[in-house]
Amino acid sequence: MILDYINHHHGEFWVAVGFLLLAIEVLVMGMASGVLLFAGLGALATGILIQVGVLPETWVAGVSSLGISSGVITILLWKPLRRIQGNRAPGKDTSSDLIGLEFVAEQDITALTPGSQRYSGIQWRVELDKDAGVEAVRAGERVVVTSVDVGVFRVKPA
Repeated sequence: MILDYINHHHGEFWVAVGFLLLAIEVLVMGMASGVLLFAGLGALATGILIQVGVLPETWVAGVSSLGISSGVITILLWKPLRRIQGNRAPGKDTSSDLIGLEFVAEQDITALTPGSQRYSGIQWRVELDKDAGVEAVRAGERVVVTSVDVGVFRVKPA
């Protein structure tokens, strides 16, 4: 019964498949996969071409049109979508709960000789912040963390 309906309504079938693929792309994948987006648009184009009579209502024509139209749509939309997405790398995240942490330097720290500090079970490399305004921090001085990278505290005198 359902297969008979689909066999006699190819255009509507391809439009429904297109909307289903687009809904999955948006709602489930969060627009992370271009595959379902381009396949969904290709299925919509196939359904419209069948409904207006450009393509015959056959499975071979439908599947062929789906592949070709998906490829053409991908080629046409690739650069505009990349431009919208942007080619810039994401900016450095400077937010951290560790910024503002104060501690006593255990070794002398200069621009050329970093120190180390054990904090929260991790041995951190301690570097002098380039904007610290000093040439060195002596052992025993209080410092404050100004930025954090993986395994690295950048500090200035407190």
